[in-house]
Amino acid sequence: MRIRWGRLARARSHMQAGELKLFAMRTFSAAFAALAMAAVTTAAMAGQGVKYASPQAAFEQGIGAYKAGYYEIAIPALEEAAAKGPESSRFFAEFYLARIYSDNTGARTDHAKAYMLFQKLADENADADPDDGQRAPFVAKALTALAGYLRSGVAEIGVRRDPDRAVDYLHHAATFFGDKDAQFELAKFYLGEGSSGPDDIKRGMHYLSVLTEEGHPGAQAFLADLLWRGRFVKKDERRALALITVAVSNAPAHERIWIEDMYQNIFCGSSQGTRKQADGIVAVWRKIFPRPAAPQERMGLGGHELQPQRACGDGELVDIQRVQAVAGSRPAPAAPPAALPAASPPRPEVMQGNAAGFGLRDAGATK
Repeated sequence: MRIRWGRLARARSHMQAGELKLFAMRTFSAAFAALAMAAVTTAAMAGQGVKYASPQAAFEQGIGAYKAGYYEIAIPALEEAAAKGPESSRFFAEFYLARIYSDNTGARTDHAKAYMLFQKLADENADADPDDGQRAPFVAKALTALAGYLRSGVAEIGVRRDPDRAVDYLHHAATFFGDKDAQFELAKFYLGEGSSGPDDIKRGMHYLSVLTEEGHPGAQAFLADLLWRGRFVKKDERRALALITVAVSNAPAHERIWIEDMYQNIFCGSSQGTRKQADGIVAVWRKIFPRPAAPQERMGLGGHELQPQRACGDGELVDIQRVQAVAGSRPAPAAPPAALPAASPPRPEVMQGNAAGFGLRDAGATK
């Protein structure tokens, strides 16, 4: 079924938290029963012989081990906190357990368990106060992760792909909680499988432009690729290279691989003249775009910096360290601009902007 914005705007944007919970009740109940015994057995084996001074001590040890990447220590500690700790500790313990199980780079990957935990967090907290800075961001991340699973399904527990529900969760996380990663996923949806025409493309480009101006590295990289290929926007190799340079310098550890892949593709395809011009554009943009704070530790997500040696097809080395030097580190401005200036006057179907901005927020797009 194709999602159309009119239906979402009229019905889904006003969906009550209780309705969100009902969406998943049947699937959740059936799958939880299948996992309950396995979860208990795993917890007993993992935590055998481990004793904690208190649930709070278990929680603190679990979080510390999680951030250090020692999942085998983190899991029993977080399970102890989830089972015996106060409600606040239980919430965060379950969230980080879900993160561990959803980590494809770890040795403890278990997408069935991750899905069940994210579903539980979403069901119990969909109506959380969006102004609660302690909990709301984590609820939004759980909704976004849950949407990712629903877009592909979880075969091992019989969860079929359900794009409609995925969009519901993304929309709730993006609009109710204001989550930027959910907005980014919605942008990709509207520009891909969820596109039903020019309005969806315009909406997707709007999200990308706003997120790019706000310093979201994933959106910056995705928009750079569109500029490089001339898809939905006029092809602009200089701005594509400049934008992917900014994205690489902003990228958190868990996003670096694909963003660096994209940088390598654009850098290797650029002429020396384009590279020099892009460096000049970056010098302007770095004074305008905010830089994400502590990108390697957003949401407590640790991870090792993976820096493989990269080279173009002709053998030229791709120096990622150079990117850091070009993009530079600088303090974020006091407040990001509400909108970056666009070139004057734009054609109705394409707004190119100048070196300082994109001008895509209220524009249409080309295919």
